[in-house]
Amino acid sequence: MASPGAWRGRRWLLPSVVLVLLGQMAAVMVVTSVQQTPTIDEPVYVGTAVTYLHQHGLSYNPEHPPLGKLIMAVGLTFAQPQLDPAFHGDQTQLGRHVLYEAGNDPYQMMFLARLPIIVLTLLFGLVVFAFARDLAGPVAGVLALALYAFSPDVIAHGSLATLDLPAIGFLLTATWLLWRARQHPLPCLPLAGIALGAALATRMSVLPAVPLLLGLSLLAPRRLRALAPAGVGVIAAAVVWLAYLAVDPALRWVQPTGIPAVPGLKGVLVDWLPLPDAYRDGMRIQLGFENATHRGFLFGRRYQGSLWYYLPAALLVKTPLGLLALWLAGTVTLLAVPKQRIAALYLLLTPTVLFAVAMTGARDFGTRYVIVLPVFLAVAAGTAVVVRRRLAQIGVAALTLFVIVSSLRTFPYYLPYSNEAFGGPAATHRHLHDSNVDWGQDLGRLADRLRQRYPGEPVWLVYKGAGVPSAYGIRAKDPLTVPATDVRGLLVVSNSSIAKATGRLAVLLGDSGTPVDAVGHSITIYRRP
Repeated sequence: MASPGAWRGRRWLLPSVVLVLLGQMAAVMVVTSVQQTPTIDEPVYVGTAVTYLHQHGLSYNPEHPPLGKLIMAVGLTFAQPQLDPAFHGDQTQLGRHVLYEAGNDPYQMMFLARLPIIVLTLLFGLVVFAFARDLAGPVAGVLALALYAFSPDVIAHGSLATLDLPAIGFLLTATWLLWRARQHPLPCLPLAGIALGAALATRMSVLPAVPLLLGLSLLAPRRLRALAPAGVGVIAAAVVWLAYLAVDPALRWVQPTGIPAVPGLKGVLVDWLPLPDAYRDGMRIQLGFENATHRGFLFGRRYQGSLWYYLPAALLVKTPLGLLALWLAGTVTLLAVPKQRIAALYLLLTPTVLFAVAMTGARDFGTRYVIVLPVFLAVAAGTAVVVRRRLAQIGVAALTLFVIVSSLRTFPYYLPYSNEAFGGPAATHRHLHDSNVDWGQDLGRLADRLRQRYPGEPVWLVYKGAGVPSAYGIRAKDPLTVPATDVRGLLVVSNSSIAKATGRLAVLLGDSGTPVDAVGHSITIYRRP
């Protein structure tokens, strides 16, 4: 690792390194984005963003606040998206209508919705760099940025029109500003409130972190300690209100039918939230999701419900081995080095709480629910450079190189990434399912593969995703609607469907023998005589 003196001697070197790291990240995210068709959640967000532009209403996708979708709408304006004023349907049907039925170009629409999220992800990389530099100098900043920029989970979800990465990026920004507020309370405290409000206005899953950040505001200079938590909280709430007002200045909200009742303390807390009715009803919908029972898949085992250890196990599969080691090194550094211990309050408490909350959730769908770890712990890992022993520095450099190589090897298949200990991205589907590996992203690649290698062959398709196969030129039949003996030709199945196959699909797969091809590590092709 370069010494701090080396950076001071060449003022151009540090910005050049930062630019190179962010430039490569931008390149791989753009390439990844344009090669992927819509994932399961994206059409809902894109369709909702289009209604914001056309109808200025809050009725679609109320379970998520509007800011993330407003950000997507900024990109979508360049496509001048069409929406049939007579359309009526649920949010899933809305997404399909906007992308495939209203005369819009689905490739253009998806890229323009994803582009603002890509830009945000890059800007959050600057926050990662600045935070680590403030803690431990420019070398720490470069290390933290490198780990962020080569994190497969960050690249995967920073390339999509989804809400997970933006919400956590805003949360990290608020945390960094609270750190700086210890020395520069103005303007850092108000800006921290804005960033915290942006996180809350993007995704409700960050709510458990609010008390922690308000507590950190008490570490501001003594003269402001009595006012800081209230000030930050009021500003954050105001940002949430402004996000809703930006969609509909009249806040026309009619409570949808079927909003679940939330009993007990959770219900009381939801009622007390000083936020719009639409936000509180969205929170009730989210809590209702937690009462559902889902089918899961982990290490070849199918199960009903949720497993408390699912997310730790998924992280072991989905995180580069060098990154796991550097997260641990950074955590130990924060706790063991006296000058860094105060930073542990900022960098370790929030991910610990959000991770613990996510582990108790009902949805064992993917590491995206704990994207807080690669974002916050990249900064924590940067502090490992304060250990000046040469062997430690060599170890940090070697582990960082290992992370970079592992990340580059998976390009451009970041969603199905798994580390070398679990066989790499080609083997992820044996261990995990859903957004960890197969989120419907490879429909376009499947169309290309069928056209290039299997022209004219009959295709039977079981696709788990939000895309419309025919929109990409795929002419396929449903094998689950006819007797197994009638299914002859290519049997194409999404790997998440294979992971949880039962009944007729399980029989079909059992009779189909060895796969003949795979697409994007998320779709498997069999040939049935």
